[in-house]
Amino acid sequence: MEKEWSYKSLTIEEGFKPGSKHFQYFFLVSEGGKKKCNYCVWIEDEAMPRFGASQNFDAILDAHREEWSGWVKEKIDGKDFRNMVLLFDQEGRKEIELDKMHKKLSMD
Repeated sequence: MEKEWSYKSLTIEEGFKPGSKHFQYFFLVSEGGKKKCNYCVWIEDEAMPRFGASQNFDAILDAHREEWSGWVKEKIDGKDFRNMVLLFDQEGRKEIELDKMHKKLSMD
């Protein structure tokens, strides 16, 4: 993972899905070395133009990391430790449980 930070008693490691050609950015939440859940920001290819003409993943992340980290903190504050995806698609933004995604995500 590319970055690590703490919130409350939890450790959050974050980073892009290795080798992905699509925007899939993960936040792995753990406590005492034990994984609690994954949160993921997924931007569908069709929605990428809303995030800038360059479609540069690093630039998009730099512009939105604070907002997405806030989303993670809200989930933690709400004790929502389900594996969740913040999906940006043609219709806008929505939250979906990872196991209900049509296209399965994994950190691998």
